[in-house]
Amino acid sequence: MRKIVLAGAVAALLTAGLGAQALAAGKPSPIAAAVADSSRAKADTDRDANRKPVEVLTFAGVKRGDKVADYMAGGGYFTHIFSGVVGPKGHVYAQEPAEIEKFDAKDIAALKEWAKTHPNVTVGTGSAMAQTAFPEKLDLFWISQNYHDLKDSFMGPVDTAAFNKAVFKALKPGGTYIVLDHVAQAGDATAPDKLHRIDPALVRKEVEAAGFKFEGESKLLANPNDPHTALVFDKSIRGHTDQFIYKFRKPRR
Repeated sequence: MRKIVLAGAVAALLTAGLGAQALAAGKPSPIAAAVADSSRAKADTDRDANRKPVEVLTFAGVKRGDKVADYMAGGGYFTHIFSGVVGPKGHVYAQEPAEIEKFDAKDIAALKEWAKTHPNVTVGTGSAMAQTAFPEKLDLFWISQNYHDLKDSFMGPVDTAAFNKAVFKALKPGGTYIVLDHVAQAGDATAPDKLHRIDPALVRKEVEAAGFKFEGESKLLANPNDPHTALVFDKSIRGHTDQFIYKFRKPRR
């Protein structure tokens, strides 16, 4: 099983044009190796085809020794991979706001149990804003398919201007902020609550207002056939929504 998954991860790297870098000295990159880890749950590996973790995390630039925040970590799909990538000298802060924890209580309990045997992972719970504070500066702040939730009624909603400023403060100079989410129709202010989507232009405007510099966008998870009008949990689109991945950088000075 491990050999099959590893082969798939290596193939993904080669497809992305990353073979020479990732396979230096005949070894897979830390990202490919973490994705190929045979201890990952089948429920997670079954999602790899849709989530493209090797390519997506390569775009994010996560590496050995990094300090990473996985915000709204849920069951820890990305937390598990981050842990393998950053290694023993890095650290992963899997953050779960109390406002959403009630929906993921079983998954969070399992993640906390898993973290007991993975010393480079800390699982934090508490209010949404409290979960943006860390004991050390971060290299990467990651929020996947959940930025829109900050604007949902069950979250308060969260003051996203204050949230992005807190993320800016949490990162090292030169640190990376990744926002991955489901695309909504342009200007649709009701989409976060109604469809669990968000207008990418709004995200960029809000994040840049906090002082971040837009560094690029990945189309790895784009789906031009998504009409942007269906709830993301609708069977017609679930797992195949049009998703944007924005990379922002905290200026070095």
